[in-house]
Amino acid sequence: MAFPTHRPRRLRRTAALRSMIQETHLSVRSLVYPLFACPGSGVKQEIGSMPGNYRWSVDLLAEECKQVFDLGIPAVLLFGIPESKDEAGSGAYDPDGIVQRAARKVKKAVPELLVICDVCLDEYTSHGHCGLIKNGEIDNDSTLELLGKTAVTQVEAGADVVAPSDMMDGRVGRIREDLDAEGFTQTPILAYSAKYASAFYGPFREAADSAPKFGDRKSYQMDPANQREALREIALDIEEGADMIMVKPALPYLDIIAMARAEFDVPMAAYQVSGEFSMIEAAARAGWIDRKRTVMETLVSIRRAGADVILTYFAKDVARWLAS
Repeated sequence: MAFPTHRPRRLRRTAALRSMIQETHLSVRSLVYPLFACPGSGVKQEIGSMPGNYRWSVDLLAEECKQVFDLGIPAVLLFGIPESKDEAGSGAYDPDGIVQRAARKVKKAVPELLVICDVCLDEYTSHGHCGLIKNGEIDNDSTLELLGKTAVTQVEAGADVVAPSDMMDGRVGRIREDLDAEGFTQTPILAYSAKYASAFYGPFREAADSAPKFGDRKSYQMDPANQREALREIALDIEEGADMIMVKPALPYLDIIAMARAEFDVPMAAYQVSGEFSMIEAAARAGWIDRKRTVMETLVSIRRAGADVILTYFAKDVARWLAS
């Protein structure tokens, strides 16, 4: 019997052929680098569970952002560790809060760098939850006012994009309303639309000191078992005025990214979260996997699933690899 006509390996034979027909491309312009701002000066404190990532005082954070921009990375996402916390998370919407100070400093140092600010209360509340507590429960509607105030003070400080991650119902609409009322009609909202109650957030909660002091976040973050609910959440956020949407985490939810890409024609981000980073880093340090190949394979898979933008703690390394 004659050998079949079709030989797919013909197009895999050389690096040049493989490169020419590659279907999915990863670009440094697709990357966002998450950063943690903390009080003090001259502070560069490594995060134990996230090797190579740091809590930065505002002065050094601005210098780090210069390096980020020089690598071609177009944007950073800012989180804050406040000097003190209270029941209402007032540090989140304080005009002189840690993220607001960081945004002002970064925009002054690197005006062309896009500054995205996370809009949430969990890093600032003494109880560690993303909303106000009433009668032992997270009160959705009273939280919205504080989220709107947070977004407004961040944009006043220089944020180019605000990114609500709290998962309160109606928060995108309230933030859009408050921004527009203050004249910030051109500021985009990147909504954490499908944010799951995931086990992969552990290292972040160490970094931001944001673990809940009681209970969990399952009453507002999504059940990992649900697909269709994600599409409903995304549709609601777009209806309320979200300019971009996000799926978080990324790798365990590639199916959600692909479904959302097929359903919605808006820019979509995916967050390769702290636990995803730390697992790869730990396995690589143990010699069990090739670090560079694994990182690049995971990021290409996120792009292949449909993400336009990837938030990743590997952004600086990837920028260097792509340049070389």
